[in-house]
Amino acid sequence: MASSRHAEPSALRTGISQLALAVLAFGMLGGGAVGGVMLFGDSDAGGPRVELALFTDQNGPPPLLKTRTRMTNGLDAEAELEPSLPGVEYEDGALPEGAGDGEAANITITEIESNAPVAAASPLVKAPIAGFFERTPAGDLPKISADGRTPAEAYARPFAAQAGTPKVSLIVGGLGLNQKHTLDAINELPPEVTLSFVPYANDLQTWINRARAAGHEVLLELPMEAYDYPNVDTGPHTLLTSAKPEENVRRLSLLMGKASGYFGVTNYQGAKFATDARAAAPVLKALKQRGLVFMHDGAAARSVLPQTAQEAGLNFSIADRIVDAEPSADSIDRELLQLEALAIQNGKAVGVGYAYPVTIEQFRIWTSGLKAKGYQLAPASTAAGVTARGTRPAP
Repeated sequence: MASSRHAEPSALRTGISQLALAVLAFGMLGGGAVGGVMLFGDSDAGGPRVELALFTDQNGPPPLLKTRTRMTNGLDAEAELEPSLPGVEYEDGALPEGAGDGEAANITITEIESNAPVAAASPLVKAPIAGFFERTPAGDLPKISADGRTPAEAYARPFAAQAGTPKVSLIVGGLGLNQKHTLDAINELPPEVTLSFVPYANDLQTWINRARAAGHEVLLELPMEAYDYPNVDTGPHTLLTSAKPEENVRRLSLLMGKASGYFGVTNYQGAKFATDARAAAPVLKALKQRGLVFMHDGAAARSVLPQTAQEAGLNFSIADRIVDAEPSADSIDRELLQLEALAIQNGKAVGVGYAYPVTIEQFRIWTSGLKAKGYQLAPASTAAGVTARGTRPAP
């Protein structure tokens, strides 16, 4: 009996004893920590926490916040504010998880400076501008003023270039036919984006006035003969390779007389017309005499327009890329990246898009981040070498 009482304890008994001691030790430490928090901690810190990141405009005060989270700590407990955060939607009366009844949410508001370029909000001078038009049977046509200033200089958007910064220009075409798309382009895109209008649009002058009031400079589209014309219907005043020179100039006058306020023209279609110097020369010469510039979308293969324009003395520019040949967000984004690379390589780049909803949306998103990337958004007239000069509206 005595020998068994002094025998070595079993392994199981030893393990149980050590486990009990460990549990006791950790329990004492945990209890001490809880007690310390209760005595010395901040009770507010334990409440539900919501952190909002707010993007504020660089040239104005932060916008009013909206959230349906009821809050205290100096904020109006009954205020119903609803942030426009992508992917976050609350049903009426619903609260974010962790903000239940009777619990005060700690709100941390972090202001983050927007990457969007600071846009000059001042409108452009309303068209027509005194001294830069003449009344004709075809309508008010552009003309060079008595002091030598051109309509291109009068109607271009003023621009202050930042030395050493790559410039990127965007043109949105096909505007004036669809009201919603046209309004979206005018109101949602920065004023540095150039807008191009179809001459057959209803109330064309009203659209141009609205665009200029929002700060956008404007181009007028010239319908030109495509290879499969007339299957591709570009309207009754299409410039044709088969037409006599005087007929094409007459059609050009009818197109230009539709409205005032454009600093230049661009092509609508025209792959076939662009290959015929005989047909193009009188048109380009007339544009030169009117003091306008021609900005081509670059789509025509084997084009003779650059050489013909040079012979006529016309300021002629070609866009670097049509960015929405495939009108999808991913494809447009890839083309815009290529545009950035061209701007770094050449100091400037011009992209052209059509008034598709996806194009307008991707342009809006992309332009908001250009400044942070080290680029400057510039009106297309700048890429053509046009310098805006002071003007006043017609009486």
